[in-house]
Amino acid sequence: MADLMKGKRGLIMGVANDRSIAWGIAAAMAREGAELAFSYQGEAFGKRVAPLAASVGSDFLVDVDVTNDDSLDACFAALKDRWGRMDFLVHAIAYSDKTELTGRFINTTRGNFTNSLAISCYSFIDVSRRAAELMPEGGTLITLTYGGSNRVTPNYNVMGVAKAALESSVRYLANDLGPQKVRVNAISPGPMKTLAGAAIGGARATYRHTEANAPLRSNATLESVGGTAVWLASDYGCFTTGEVVHVDGGYHVLGMPQQDNLGGADKG
Repeated sequence: MADLMKGKRGLIMGVANDRSIAWGIAAAMAREGAELAFSYQGEAFGKRVAPLAASVGSDFLVDVDVTNDDSLDACFAALKDRWGRMDFLVHAIAYSDKTELTGRFINTTRGNFTNSLAISCYSFIDVSRRAAELMPEGGTLITLTYGGSNRVTPNYNVMGVAKAALESSVRYLANDLGPQKVRVNAISPGPMKTLAGAAIGGARATYRHTEANAPLRSNATLESVGGTAVWLASDYGCFTTGEVVHVDGGYHVLGMPQQDNLGGADKG
């Protein structure tokens, strides 16, 4: 490793287990020398995150509910007390009622729409405002999105709308925070075998389809997403902001499946 993150400190939000995208990012950051803190919500997730944090030399864990201002204030007060400042934040938090991640988008309920947007999008704005106050010399804010934000993906439903709002928020935040040298970007992996991804109806079929049709004929790995986050948060990413960086094997460039996967179409 090249110690690209040596001397940098940051908060990782959203690790659920060792297959989480957030964990892939955390592991890559740690390999490059970063000092990490982790947030979790509730005792059950805390028990999962603690051994993972310990494996990268971190004992800094904070229980955070992103829908509660007092909880968020306490989290960033703890970061300030321990570190004084921070260099990066990774936001890997999203939520929708699982029962509405199948079937038709038109059946989205008002309550789930509001809750999904609040947790999946507004929480990034909320933590960015607090994190930026601890970045007097600049820093990096990273969130995670998905191609269902701008192309209809079966069963993704309200999460597509939430991710579209999140990507727009990245651009507005990048403009707001640019003068203080805080960069704001999103990473957009293709479908991955995570706890969150499994909640979406037809997840296995979507994973197989993208793997078969992406130009690289592969879905992203945790290591590839982690490496992208390292680049964005390191000094090499110092002039990249407001971007949605795709790490999806190139799937986002396609207009239709590969010719060999068009079923009965003429392949001549």
